[in-house]
Amino acid sequence: MNDRGEVLTIGQLARRTGVPVRTIRFWSDIGVIPPSDRTAGGYRLYDSEAVARLDLVRTLRELGLDLPTVQRVLARQATVAEVARAHVAALDAEIRILRARRAVLRSVAERASTIEEMKLMHELARLSAAERRRVIDEFVDEVFAGTDPETPGAAIANRMRQLPAELPDDPTAEQVDAWMELAELVADPDFRRRAREMAVAGTSTDTGTGTGTGTDVPKPPPYDPQAVLDRVRAAMAEGVAPHSARGREVLDRLIDPGMPADERVRLADQIERFTDRRVERYWQLLGVINGTPPFEPSVPAFEWLITAIRAHAEGGA
Repeated sequence: MNDRGEVLTIGQLARRTGVPVRTIRFWSDIGVIPPSDRTAGGYRLYDSEAVARLDLVRTLRELGLDLPTVQRVLARQATVAEVARAHVAALDAEIRILRARRAVLRSVAERASTIEEMKLMHELARLSAAERRRVIDEFVDEVFAGTDPETPGAAIANRMRQLPAELPDDPTAEQVDAWMELAELVADPDFRRRAREMAVAGTSTDTGTGTGTGTDVPKPPPYDPQAVLDRVRAAMAEGVAPHSARGREVLDRLIDPGMPADERVRLADQIERFTDRRVERYWQLLGVINGTPPFEPSVPAFEWLITAIRAHAEGGA
């Protein structure tokens, strides 16, 4: 339209721009594209400014902006740049949801999941960052309620909150599976009870191992935890039973052979208090979601140690 004085009927404007007549009429009725004039018979006429305005509205709508936002831009209540930034953020959120859904479907396909499992995985994967964090925060708050913030339990609580703000942009099937398992784990009343027991025990002066919660409690254990892992894992790899004579030899290298039987029994009880496969699994799942390198489970080695201590308790008397 080179002639700025040229005017178009609504039909001509529709043919010029490719926007349907009914859409232009609707936009005109709500004031987005007001006509520049009317004929004697009341028909709408549009000038070059209306054409330019229509082009902008169509572009913004094609980008996904709603009409109230478009009206704010046209009324100069918001700049196009401001709207674009907000829209980019909205699109980013939508992309994350779509990627999570894709990961869920990929996982479902690989696992041959049932309809019920697929629904659960989908619901867990689409949780917002705030909702995901709330699931973990509620669990941690319940487990550590009333414990002294100056004890190791507080450090454990902070570590247990290390759920990422968002799932990765392109989460793997393993990460989706890990989130599903983690959400089910923290919702399990028995797991919450067990974690609570460990948290409360962590505020005492009992000897602990840190095998279940990833940290030691105040009183140091009467053995080297790393030596336990090294020697016991080697013994387990060789098929050494904890109650066997060979198991006793391994134990004597880890625990003072002269320790009285009653102290050995107490030590086994104390180690067991802080040794739980499901709590260790919690850390493993967080690691998968956070993308940290996997670690070799330590709980089996300490379970072997507990059994060996009890089996040979009398030998230390």
